[in-house]
Amino acid sequence: MRHRTHARSARSARTTTALVATATASAAALAVLLPSPAQAAPAQAPASSGQTHYVDCSATAPGTGSRTRPWTTLAEANAHTFGPGDRLLFQRGATCQGSLQPKGSGAAGRPFTISDYGRASAGRAKLDGAGAHDVVLLANTQHIKLTNLEIVNSANPGSERNGVRLRLTDYGTARNFELAGLYLHDIRGGDFKTLTGSSAIHIAVEGKARASRYDGLNIHHNLIEDVDREGIYFKSTYSKRDLVGNQQDPNVYPGDWTPSTGVRIHHNTLKSLAGDGIKLDTTTGAVVERNLIEGFQLRSPSANAGIWTFNTDDTLVQHNDVSGGGNTHDGMSFDADGASKGTVFQYNYSHDNVGGFLLICPYSGAKTVDTVVRYNVSRNDGARLVQNCWGPILNTQIYNNSFYNKEKVPAHLIEDSAAASTQHELKLRNNLFVSEGTGGYAYDVKIPAITFEHNAFHGVPTTVPNPGGITANPLLRPDFRLSPGSPALAAGVEIPDNGGKDYFGNRLKPGTAPNIGAYAGPGVK
Repeated sequence: MRHRTHARSARSARTTTALVATATASAAALAVLLPSPAQAAPAQAPASSGQTHYVDCSATAPGTGSRTRPWTTLAEANAHTFGPGDRLLFQRGATCQGSLQPKGSGAAGRPFTISDYGRASAGRAKLDGAGAHDVVLLANTQHIKLTNLEIVNSANPGSERNGVRLRLTDYGTARNFELAGLYLHDIRGGDFKTLTGSSAIHIAVEGKARASRYDGLNIHHNLIEDVDREGIYFKSTYSKRDLVGNQQDPNVYPGDWTPSTGVRIHHNTLKSLAGDGIKLDTTTGAVVERNLIEGFQLRSPSANAGIWTFNTDDTLVQHNDVSGGGNTHDGMSFDADGASKGTVFQYNYSHDNVGGFLLICPYSGAKTVDTVVRYNVSRNDGARLVQNCWGPILNTQIYNNSFYNKEKVPAHLIEDSAAASTQHELKLRNNLFVSEGTGGYAYDVKIPAITFEHNAFHGVPTTVPNPGGITANPLLRPDFRLSPGSPALAAGVEIPDNGGKDYFGNRLKPGTAPNIGAYAGPGVK
């Protein structure tokens, strides 16, 4: 991920009165279309037969781990070796300090569960790292379910630390992890983006002797807020392949590319992050959906984005709401970074990000290949809507997205400082751009392989060739649907393998010209 800082300017033009509606009305109209914030994990099914051990750090009498005589420290839990079907439960309303590092594993269908017990009215069971490197460390284990705990780590801020860290070291394949219903907050690490920290949830593969990976990792319904630096972060030493070039140091990450599989990150809420929101690394087929990110790139001097991929194959990023990117040191919602292959960004809502909407960023010999960006909505994203780094960007398809800017009008529609000979292949079709501001929207591109077709530019002066495009008022409603009589209705070009539906869930009709923009239905009064 690279970085540049740019001034924002504004561009003004008269648009439809529907678009002059207040931001409050617009937000209300969109509320029914966007993912809801995560609240709590669904009710957990009882664990398979095994032993249940209890911890109550508010108790004073020495215990045996039974409910009537619970353990009173994390050290007692760490000294035990757990097995399939076992449960380790923490008393609600009590706080344990230190680092939980349990030994043992579950088995297929019989996970080792770490959760809570007691009266719900007592509040959450809390684990406070008190400055430890990790509040919870799950190392060289598998078949684990971690749920319904409050996790904090704010003491002695600035050093490398994590809330929950999963770590494999020369382990092989570790299967079936579920992290759900956790409340992780005040994880006060430093500005570290490494194999070992600092993150609310940190997923790492280390070692050089035996290729390791995760198979089955379900991270959902967690609330993450006030974290320095990363929200959810992946990294692996087994990530070397031609596609990545030297974008990361091959001496530090020397193992052949061994991607984690079965990764799903969904229904999480992430707020007030110093750095990145969600970063995938060395995975294949990962799904990132229905997450809410409010405020990232707020306290880090380094480059950060909302949701981004690095050295991954076939990542699906959909139905996410990303806002509050704090500056132009990247600071955009989405990024297909170096060695990202087959990444799809669809049905997402991006808004009020200082850095912009999208970054495509290979460099130092890396390539980014086959990125698809379709049926997304962008409101008041600043600085630049799309930024390209200087490495090869191959077969990027950006189509049927809707961009509306008023308060924050980008300085660049596309920013690309690469030389004209650089291999940048971007095709932009059926996109709708509307500006009510003044200035901005410069087309800073010298590369002929970046082409436009059937796009709508309203209030956006541009001289780029745009066959089949329109400049008339598209009659865009505050909810990003089109009004009756819009010249954008049925004005696009049909695109094969288009995902089958629009941002609103309307089915696309094969054999017919689509609308321009993210809405595929008829005009709405």
